[in-house]
This record gives sequence, structure tokens and C-alpha cells, in this order.
Amino acid sequence: MKPIVIVAVLLGIVCLALTAVYWVTPVASLPSFLPGHDAAGTGFHHKHAIGALVVAVAFFALAWFQSASKKKA
Repeated sequence: MKPIVIVAVLLGIVCLALTAVYWVTPVASLPSFLPGHDAAGTGFHHKHAIGALVVAVAFFALAWFQSASKKKA
């Protein structure tokens, strides 16, 4: 298996986990190293979650296309 496929799948999984964190964790409870942390906030970052999901899908698509076998014409 190509190293780029492994890296793309791992990054896709990390982005999926980040999607879940942004979707269910209030902004005040987010880890401080994540963008969007606000100690006084009460809402959720659904736009951040959707963005992380889009990036995860892009990484999985990259892995899928890179893992395809090359057909000789």
C-alpha cells in the first residue's frame, strides 16, 4: 500500500473525530488548542464541524483514487 494512502486515511479519521468534537461539544468546553474555543460561549460550532467533514471526505477520496490500480491501455 502506498504511504500517501495510509496518511490520507489517517488524516481522514482525525478529521472525522474532529467533526464529532465540534458537533457535540459546546464552545466553552472545547480544548483550548482548537480554533473556536470561547470560555464564555454557550453555542456549538456546526460550521467548523461541516468544514472538518468536508475535509475528511476529501482525504478519503484522495486515498481512494491513489489506491486504484493503474490499467495499461
